[in-house]
Formats: sequence, C-alpha cells, structure tokens
Amino acid sequence: MKRSVLLQLSRDSIEEVLQMQQIVDKTHLLQTYPLLNEKIPTTIKLYLKDELRGYYKNSGNISLFDSVNIGAKKAAFEDENFTPLCVSQYLKCEIELILDTAEGIISERDAPLVNS
Repeated sequence: MKRSVLLQLSRDSIEEVLQMQQIVDKTHLLQTYPLLNEKIPTTIKLYLKDELRGYYKNSGNISLFDSVNIGAKKAAFEDENFTPLCVSQYLKCEIELILDTAEGIISERDAPLVNS
C-alpha cells in the first residue's frame, strides 16, 4: 500500500536525522502540494508495539510542512519522556498523524517498516 505524502514526510524527516543527510525536498513538496503551506494544528504520535513511544503537538502556528517535518523529529528524538529513537526502533515503529482541520479531525496511521 502506498504511504500518504504526510506519512512519507514524517518517515523521511526522521530518516534525515538517522542518516545525517538531507532527504526531504521542501521546495518540490510545497510546489506539488500547496496544502503543505497551510497552518493546521497537528499531532504526531510514534508507537512501538502499540505503546506510545514519542509525541508532538503543534497548535497550527506554523505551516503543515514544518509541523510534520519538525514534529516527527521532535517526537522521535526530543520527547522528554523517552530516549531518542534508534534505527531498530524506527523500523518497527508506527506513526500516527492527526490533523485538526476546519472540517473535523483527520487521522491516519502508518504500519512499521519491518515486523517485530
């Protein structure tokens, strides 16, 4: 199954830190998906074996692109309740994105890259 643009952006953002190289092409994504320029409250949750492993919430004061890009990194590496995510955990984690839009809540969850 193909991953949504937002879930792929979340994964790529985390991989940028793990691989220590730029992966995300912000200019291309913003031109291709104008919605990424909108300010939408966003929550990102990381799960390992259905247990919360990282969390980030943005009130919608930055673009959706920045909220997902920064939020995925903060949930993975800066949540004070957890140690930074390592590669093996990243491969096994699920990512949930929750957008609080004017039309209502939109939620999507991505399966782990590898099975536990």
